[in-house]
Amino acid sequence: MRFKEALDGWTQGRLTQAEAALLLGQCERSFRRHIERYEADGLDGLLDKRLSQISKRRASGVEVDRVVQLYKSGFAGWNIAHFHTKYKAEFAGARSYSWLKTVLQGAGVVKSFKRRGKHRIKRERAPLAGMMVHQDASTHRWVPDQVWDLVVTMDDATGDHTSMFFCDQESTASSFHGIGQTIARYGLFASLYTDRGSHYFATPEAGGKVDKVNLTQVGRALKQLGIGHIGAYSPEARGRSEWALQTHQGRLPQELARGGIADMDGANQHLEQVYRAAQNREFWRVQHLARQRLRGVHQRQLARHLVSPA
Repeated sequence: MRFKEALDGWTQGRLTQAEAALLLGQCERSFRRHIERYEADGLDGLLDKRLSQISKRRASGVEVDRVVQLYKSGFAGWNIAHFHTKYKAEFAGARSYSWLKTVLQGAGVVKSFKRRGKHRIKRERAPLAGMMVHQDASTHRWVPDQVWDLVVTMDDATGDHTSMFFCDQESTASSFHGIGQTIARYGLFASLYTDRGSHYFATPEAGGKVDKVNLTQVGRALKQLGIGHIGAYSPEARGRSEWALQTHQGRLPQELARGGIADMDGANQHLEQVYRAAQNREFWRVQHLARQRLRGVHQRQLARHLVSPA
C-alpha cells in the first residue's frame, strides 16, 4: 500500500515527513493525521467513512415515485429542461435538473441521447442590449391539425424575446408587427439581423448577395428609422434564433395542449400573458455592459414608418 511505503520510508529515515507527504499528494498535517489514525485503528482507520454513510439529501423512494408519476400523468413527452421549469414553478420542486434527468431516465420514461459535439465556434453576443436584434420565424404544427408561423424578435445581448406571436404566414406585415412591438416596449435598436427572405431583401440572383439599393418595404422602414439591416447567408449564421425556435418547437405544443388551447387567438394570448415572460426569466443573459435606456420614438412616427404603402 502506498501509505505504508511512505510511512516505512519516514520511520526508517529515508524520507522526511515533507517528502512522504508529497509522495502521497497531501500536506504534512494530513500525513500526521493519517499516522495517528493508522496507529489507532490500522489500515481501517485510513478509510473514508463518508463513503459508507447515506446522504441526508438522498431522495426517498416515495419522492422518486411521485416525480415519475407526475411526469407520466401530466408531462409525458416533455423534454427534461421544460419539465424541470414547471416542476419548480408549479410544484415547488427543490431538486436539480441533473437529479430529475437521472430519475426520469432511470425509470425509462425519458430516453437518453448521445451528446452532440460542437460543430463550430459560437459568435460572441453583442455587448449591449439594443445593439443587435434578431427576427426569425418557424413554420410548425403548433396545435393539432393547424400549421402556423411563429414570429420571434429577440435581443442578441440578453436573449430577451421582445416580441413573439403566431400568424398564418410570415410576411411584411408580421415583420412590421414584431419590429413595432419591440420599439414600443424597448425603444429603437441599432441593427436587425434576419434571413434573406423576399420580404426582407431583394436578391437578384438565387443564393447571391442582397440588393442594398432596391429596398423592400421592411428595408425602407428600417432605413427611415435609422436601423441597420444585416442579412444572414446561412442557417448557421442565425444560430441564436434557430436555437430559440427549436426550443419553442419542443415546448410550446406541449404547453398549448396542456392548457387546452387550439385556436390562434388563444395561443397568442398565452404567449403574451404567460409564455414570453417565463421564457425571458429562464434564458435571460446579463449583457457585458451596463444597461442603458434605448432611444425612444413617438408612436405616430413609428406608425408612419411601419406601414405598407397602398
